Amino acid sequence: MPEPAQPTAPALELRGLEKRFGSHRAVAAIDLTVQPGEFVTLLGPSGCGKTTTLNMIAGFLPPDGGAIHLAGRPVENLPAHKRDLGLVFQDYALFPHRSCAENIAFGLRMRRVPRAEIAARVRDALTMVRLDGFADRRPAQLSGGQRQRVALARALVIRPALLLLDEPLSNLDLKLREEMRVEISSLQRRLGIATVFVTHDQDEALTMSDRIAVMQQGRIEQIGSPRDIYEHPATPFVATFIGTMNMVKAQVVGQSSCSLMHLQTPAGPAHLPKPAHPPGAETLLTIRPERMHLAKPGTAPQGTVAWPCTVTRLTYLGARLDVTLRLADGSPCVAHLTNTRGETWAPDDPAEAWFHPDDAWLIPVGERPS
Repeated sequence: MPEPAQPTAPALELRGLEKRFGSHRAVAAIDLTVQPGEFVTLLGPSGCGKTTTLNMIAGFLPPDGGAIHLAGRPVENLPAHKRDLGLVFQDYALFPHRSCAENIAFGLRMRRVPRAEIAARVRDALTMVRLDGFADRRPAQLSGGQRQRVALARALVIRPALLLLDEPLSNLDLKLREEMRVEISSLQRRLGIATVFVTHDQDEALTMSDRIAVMQQGRIEQIGSPRDIYEHPATPFVATFIGTMNMVKAQVVGQSSCSLMHLQTPAGPAHLPKPAHPPGAETLLTIRPERMHLAKPGTAPQGTVAWPCTVTRLTYLGARLDVTLRLADGSPCVAHLTNTRGETWAPDDPAEAWFHPDDAWLIPVGERPS
């Protein structure tokens, strides 16, 4: 009888990883697991610890605590060149005096791969990143997107166990950046290589990742799929860092027999079919602008949450209209309306801001992930 298959070790596992610079705790005992073939993004503002974390994984910085395992093997005490990693940096770090082929071959030569195999693997790598015919060109003869492809080919040609990408798209213009997002994602999925990607760009994180780890002050505030992070933020920071969010203080009043949770807010009453919070609990009611709708006073659909408001500003963006509103308590609110024929609005118009209860999300006040 055949033996059961053994579970595959994670491509990367961080356990209580820490880094201090003097009295500053740059990375605060984080845990993270990346499965084989998974694309995980470290997302956060400058100074949140994401690049420091990547540098510890790569072996450029020694951790002050915790463990780093690659494919089940502890590597926190190994030098960078023995960790079997592919690296793509923000500035690409290409040798300016060497050709594309020589840049791509560098890691293979350092590993003493036979010359004939190097030539074959470099040819395959150039084809993989759509740079056939560019083997003899030097970096100065390439566009930004082509240099980025050379850096990616150099990282992948060594067939690493883990690919690390440190904001590799930040030096590209918007159109090329959008093209390269798709190209890198497609290539990563085709090769099935586990990847850790560092960025502060929310669109990159949402469009490229299997999971996103949102970081702040050296901690992971939340980790989950792009949809989970966007639709169900765990903390006020995550809610406001990812996209735009309307947030209103809310207190739980009670729960009806039909499992509707009733809340009181400065903007007006609300009801949500969400998991119960105890009466009196202080929360934040969050609603994305694209889920907020606008109606003439007294005309919001039945069963929705509707709050009286006043239109204060309109911004025309072609495909959509951004409407800034003032709620009953004077606080601002934003609605993103699709640009279709129908109601027209002007500053100082009275209105009702309404949303479906299923589209709102509650964040307990004062709750922070461990």
